[in-house]
Amino acid sequence: MPVALGLHHPRLAAVRAAVKEPPRRPGDLFLIEGAGLVAEALAAGILPDELYAVPASEAHPVVTAAEARGIPVFVIPERAMRRLSDLESPPGLLAIARVPPRDLSSLLQAAGTVIATADLNDPGNLGTLLRAAEALGARGFVASDRGVALFHPKVVRAAAGASFRLPALTAAPDELASAAGTRGWTILGLDPRGEPIDRLAEPPPRAIVVVGHERHGLGRFASLCERLVAIPMPGPTESLNAAIAGALALYELGRRPAGGA
Repeated sequence: MPVALGLHHPRLAAVRAAVKEPPRRPGDLFLIEGAGLVAEALAAGILPDELYAVPASEAHPVVTAAEARGIPVFVIPERAMRRLSDLESPPGLLAIARVPPRDLSSLLQAAGTVIATADLNDPGNLGTLLRAAEALGARGFVASDRGVALFHPKVVRAAAGASFRLPALTAAPDELASAAGTRGWTILGLDPRGEPIDRLAEPPPRAIVVVGHERHGLGRFASLCERLVAIPMPGPTESLNAAIAGALALYELGRRPAGGA
């Protein structure tokens, strides 16, 4: 049965303090807001530590599903929900979960295409790119250890569930270079100065595509990139945002068979 908490309950103050820190490391707490995203997390096996609901949402099916999985459910006043939420108009349900313990070595075991990001700051871009990576068959997703956190609430919302299903983790440039080098991965950097990606004679069977920062490009990741590739743009537009550029690169690499594994 859900447990009712008052506006000033110490548990709520502790949760507010915990989720203020950027959720980058495995075990860090992050918010999942709204019944739809909570349901996506449960379906993907991401079990929140706790679920909070306003009185009007206490009987929602997601609450029942969470209780069936042994997740504690707390009913709180709407004012308390506004204090917890990252949104101006909070939903009636909010979960507190932990960044899953995903491993870079495991991610790079099998061939495929992986998206990596170079210190992106825009959470909408990062979340949309996550969603596109899942839709276009990426093997996984590596967010840099700077910029917006991979499990920031705005990123999670923009990813629309992809954060839970696609193997996505955080790594520094040196960690990515080390893991990729020992497993035969080719690191491609998206850059307007690169060769057109549609002219690659034979896409690498193990390709990590680094998508640069909105203004600063590949930055710290530039030295990792063995080749630079560009999205052909016959129109007058000077650049594309990170999500669109990364999605087009994935589409282009995915539509042609890669070279031998």
